[in-house]
Amino acid sequence: MTIAVEIFSAPGCTRCARARGPLKTVVEALGANRATWREVDVLAETDYAVALGVVATPAIAIDGRLAFAALPSPQRLRAELVRRLARDSRGG
Repeated sequence: MTIAVEIFSAPGCTRCARARGPLKTVVEALGANRATWREVDVLAETDYAVALGVVATPAIAIDGRLAFAALPSPQRLRAELVRRLARDSRGG
């Protein structure tokens, strides 16, 4: 099972720009066969962001559901992804 991770950001958002690298590194470290990374521009994909409940950037969705409405630390994101991968490997 591959987990899809999306970061919602806005052009010119300095918090988004600073967060992107460390969070992307966490996802890529899991391996492409376990997790994918996608950057979502909230201005270009407003309807999608609103449908997920994104009200501020940066925000993180995992598998098409808002997982972090506020910026998580890289450690917190990694812990959540590892938890989901472990759950999926057990079939739950």
